[in-house]
Amino acid sequence: MTEPARPIRVLLADDEELIRHGVSLILRHAGDIEVVAEAANGRQAVELAAVHRPDVALVDIRMPVCDGLAAIAPLLALDPAPRVVMLTTFGDEDNVLRALREGAAGFLLKDEGPQELISAVRAAAAGDAVLSPGVTGAVISRMLRAGGPPDDGGAPADERIARLTGREREVLVMLGEGLSNQDIAARLGIGVGTVKTHVGAVLEKTGSTSRVQAAVLAHRTGLAS
Repeated sequence: MTEPARPIRVLLADDEELIRHGVSLILRHAGDIEVVAEAANGRQAVELAAVHRPDVALVDIRMPVCDGLAAIAPLLALDPAPRVVMLTTFGDEDNVLRALREGAAGFLLKDEGPQELISAVRAAAAGDAVLSPGVTGAVISRMLRAGGPPDDGGAPADERIARLTGREREVLVMLGEGLSNQDIAARLGIGVGTVKTHVGAVLEKTGSTSRVQAAVLAHRTGLAS
């Protein structure tokens, strides 16, 4: 008899008690998610993560004592390290970009609906990137103004796109739309594992170090709008 999979362990860090209570309440109603700890600042988040070993850490960007940005590196230094997803608001795109550079798995707007929040936790636990559609466009615009992704050793953007197969190009377009692996799989009618393989190939062939950089490339080359 197959044993049931253990719940996804989540640590929630936000200095607003009301936000923590609301998010925790939503997640506790998902049968496969367990909120194992709540923190009011980044320092406490790191301390609790070392004890409770969460799979996913939902971390507010702006907190006293130690903000979410400063907490990313020590969280990722833990063994095992949680997947760190930043909780943000509109207009905080600069900090979101910093978080992604620090290694955060993605970002989620605080006012996302319950199902979007639950889906984001599941996606992060599965190794997927979490890119809230509500802020992805603004983040990509900031990156475009900053010059976009690396130049891959001088290779023009069109040359990098030419390295892709037809299917990989389709996946790149959907990355430009901010879709998750699950969403891409559903749209293309293929398995999530196959999508992960395609995403890995897209990142390698385009010289992108993250899904967001690949999304920027899709926009720069006109594949996505």
